[in-house]
Amino acid sequence: MAQQSNNLRERLLAALPQPENLAEYRKETEVLLAKHEKALFWEERTGRLIFIVAIIGGYLYLSPWAQRLGQPVVLRFGIIGGLGFLAAGLDGLQRYIHRNVINLLKEVKQVQLQVLELQASLGKAPENQP
Repeated sequence: MAQQSNNLRERLLAALPQPENLAEYRKETEVLLAKHEKALFWEERTGRLIFIVAIIGGYLYLSPWAQRLGQPVVLRFGIIGGLGFLAAGLDGLQRYIHRNVINLLKEVKQVQLQVLELQASLGKAPENQP
């Protein structure tokens, strides 16, 4: 068991960038996190748009003046409203999951940067550690 955990440790340390590239790795991390935040921003806007469409569809389904347009038209408004609310709920769940993935990625990158800073301060490469 000790051999397996040591092997896993070596593989994880080998995946880290070298301490000489710490500044470059930090910049890459900032760019990656900014890209994810921008994507999440647009996902939120899309979710709001879907929710607005669902509200409009539901309003048109329940409005008394839409009843004069005929039963097939009113039924379509109801379907649009119902599917819109379903889509808005699923989109909200997707956004919640994506937000948590981004938070986890931030924590992992922070730990990686701390490990690299410790390696740089000790002046040791990952292969030389016991």
